[in-house]
Amino acid sequence: MSEDHGFSDKVKGAVNKTKGEAKDQYGNATGDTKKQAEGKLDKIKGNVQEKIGEMKDDRH
Repeated sequence: MSEDHGFSDKVKGAVNKTKGEAKDQYGNATGDTKKQAEGKLDKIKGNVQEKIGEMKDDRH
């Protein structure tokens, strides 16, 4: 098991949230609802990853 205690999950989460926000905003600006949906899913994925990281931190 990794010794980062959830740090990598938090980083991945932050990256996915940022990527998702960019896709969501691009989709909003261009009227691309598919890109907006992708962005919203990326943001959800990022939130989950961050929560997993926090739970790992709490265990240690």
